[in-house]
Amino acid sequence: MADKEAPAKKAPLARTVKDKWRSKHWFKVRAPGVFQHAELGETMASEPEQVVGRTLEMSLQEIGGGADIGKAHIKLRFRVERVSGEHVAETTFIGHELTSDFVRRLARRKRSKIDLSLEVTTKDGVQIVVKPVAVGEQRLQTHLRTELRHRLETLLREEAQQRTAAEFVKEMLGGDLSKLLAHGVRTLYPLKKIEIRCSEVLGTISDEPTAEETPGASVEGGPSPPEAPAMAEGEAPAP
Repeated sequence: MADKEAPAKKAPLARTVKDKWRSKHWFKVRAPGVFQHAELGETMASEPEQVVGRTLEMSLQEIGGGADIGKAHIKLRFRVERVSGEHVAETTFIGHELTSDFVRRLARRKRSKIDLSLEVTTKDGVQIVVKPVAVGEQRLQTHLRTELRHRLETLLREEAQQRTAAEFVKEMLGGDLSKLLAHGVRTLYPLKKIEIRCSEVLGTISDEPTAEETPGASVEGGPSPPEAPAMAEGEAPAP
């Protein structure tokens, strides 16, 4: 009996490998107006919708160009809200946090530490959770700690009600808010150090300048907008 012929093997189909990286684009990530729209970096995605919602963290020193090393312990958090223009991701400020090693150095042995967490509302209706930490030079009695905690809470609420969210954030990150709190509790007890160790913005800070804000003002340690080049007399502006 003749052997049956084996069926011919079909040639394997050529697989088309799609290079996912070629379909992706780089998007520049830009800070909100309170940080003078400084460039925060770049992120990659295939579609603009994939960028929205991403969060990133960087120090206040990095936003300022690295010149002020004293701001390296302040970590800022941003979230992408929308993509506009030529692949530019616009962000909003959602809070900050001090590095853990910096906070540990504040409260050493034989010192009292007062932690506080409260939600304040700014003049323009933005709610912000602030968590200050206050340190005394020596151990404090319980009743004094309670009085200091109440005074700090009152000062924070009053200051927030007098400032817009953008102004309050500038005070908080620039150190002016800590100085105000230290001065406000001096009659009770001269605390050694007060820092806003953490914050969380529950709303959206408007980029629109208010009448009280000076045009071109920036957060301490943050970048300033570049000056326009001077033109010679009679020279026409560039199109």
